[in-house]
Amino acid sequence: MSASEWHVVSAVALGVCWGSFGLVWVAGALYNARHAPATRRRSGPSYGWIVVAFAAWLVVRAVPEGDWGSLTLGATWVRAPGLIVLFASTAFTLWARVVLGTMWSSSAVAKEGHQLRTDGPYAVTRHPIYTGMVGMLLGSALLVGLGPWAVVLALGVVWVEVKLHTEERLLAEEFGGAYERYRREVPQLVPGLHRRSTH
Repeated sequence: MSASEWHVVSAVALGVCWGSFGLVWVAGALYNARHAPATRRRSGPSYGWIVVAFAAWLVVRAVPEGDWGSLTLGATWVRAPGLIVLFASTAFTLWARVVLGTMWSSSAVAKEGHQLRTDGPYAVTRHPIYTGMVGMLLGSALLVGLGPWAVVLALGVVWVEVKLHTEERLLAEEFGGAYERYRREVPQLVPGLHRRSTH
């Protein structure tokens, strides 16, 4: 596939995947605003992603476009796997979001009647939405041949790690032994990676 064809494929794939992600998140947030159970406890701010997005924008804008060449790989062997990872990760993310339903929140919270989810995508990783989001960033970065997306991916991983620590503390406090057993049995973020968290 030529560079121009990859450019078209990348634009369509990024638009479809991230557009679907955005639509589901906005629709879910609007629905939850009216139907979600009341929040009993909140841990951590919900605006962290805005800080990360702004930081990524600053870095991308600060570096001249021509300087990204050393980080850009236009080969099919990089872009083709990226396309697969992007679509698979998008599907996984949306599945996890739908399964979580009204228990979802942009920040770590405990709601009335909150139950620990361990089925479906939550049997694959403890935080399948974050797993999917990191996968979407990785797939996007590979699909466009890295470049500025390498910075977006790195900052996204940092943000996810910060969020994970906050949510894990809250879940451990809310569900006690049940969450400890779940944490021993299911990997945190990477499917198949069974490493017990120490925080």
